[in-house]
Amino acid sequence: MPFKTIDDMDFAGKVALVRVDLNVPVEAGQVTDATRIEKMVPTVKDIQAKGGKVVLLAHFGRPKGKPVPEMSLRVVVPALEKALGQKVSFADETVGATAKRAVAAMKPGDVVLLENTRFNEGEEKNDPALAAGMAALGQIYVNDAFSAAHRAHASTEGIARLMPSAAGRLMEAELKALDAALGAPERPLVAVVGGAKVSTKIELLSNLVSKVNHLVIGGGMANTFLVAQGGEIGTSLAERDMADTARSILSKAKETGCRIHLPKDVVVAWKFEAGAPNEVVAVDRCPADAMILDAGPVTVAAIEELFADCRTLIWNGPLGAFEIAPFDRATTDAARAAARLTREGRLVSVAGGGDTVAALNKAGVADDFTFISTAGGAFLEWMEGKELPGVAALMD
Repeated sequence: MPFKTIDDMDFAGKVALVRVDLNVPVEAGQVTDATRIEKMVPTVKDIQAKGGKVVLLAHFGRPKGKPVPEMSLRVVVPALEKALGQKVSFADETVGATAKRAVAAMKPGDVVLLENTRFNEGEEKNDPALAAGMAALGQIYVNDAFSAAHRAHASTEGIARLMPSAAGRLMEAELKALDAALGAPERPLVAVVGGAKVSTKIELLSNLVSKVNHLVIGGGMANTFLVAQGGEIGTSLAERDMADTARSILSKAKETGCRIHLPKDVVVAWKFEAGAPNEVVAVDRCPADAMILDAGPVTVAAIEELFADCRTLIWNGPLGAFEIAPFDRATTDAARAAARLTREGRLVSVAGGGDTVAALNKAGVADDFTFISTAGGAFLEWMEGKELPGVAALMD
């Protein structure tokens, strides 16, 4: 992947415009989860160590091109100062006289946060004038927000084409991990795709069957594939109108030599609630009045054996209704198996997506995976094989 990093740039005495992800949860004026803020710290520290001045660009919420007081980035300043261990100045605009004055007053090592980029109507339209206004504030652009890289916005794509640009540490790690997973992976390569609906992941599944050696399908979408094969699934969640699509994906997998793995046995229950009475049955023995809520132990054992035979794993989506015990067991057991193989150096494991991250955290193995992406939509679009504008701009 031909992109420049912080190591390739001379920041001495220069202003670095750093696009970061500060779209963090806030309640009662307080940041409740500073994970995204903490992840950008290495980028800021490395630029400072090279004598640079750091100007942070970010969006917050969806103000739709107009200033919305409750979506001001001022609210994240205390959390930023705590994470960085220093004062962070705030300018209440992204471009304009106030922003220029704040930047002009900076000394090497200083950090300035500019106001929400989406307060500007031209941000989401990738307006050249807005991008030029931002670029005029500094000498080097650093993109450390992979989570926003699937958007061709002024602060992610437009600005990168106007000045020397590089990937920040988080972006660099993300791109290297993704290249190792799908770009030039060690094989055999297995992908786990779960979740409720086939309809939300058609492009993802269609792309993966032409890229991976094995595709494990779990969660509610596995039910749709079972229906497509003539299976009876009782009252289980399924998209019966997507059966033809599922059959098309199965057909394409045969053509590409991708082996698709569906549940062999399942956990069924008569109520979707914590601790509901349940039983394990063969996949073709689901009672007419019961619903499938998880993969069974035979299926999990097969998945664990598959992981052991593979060298690279990509994971997006749970294998069952992981939010409620005991229907989290398949996801947890499979995740722990992947984590153990990763610790042993036998598997490169890359995972992403909100539910996936939550499930891996719940299983206590998030730190053991090779890389976990918190990028959400950008991670999914990458898995779908789409070009990400913010990344493409760094490559050019």
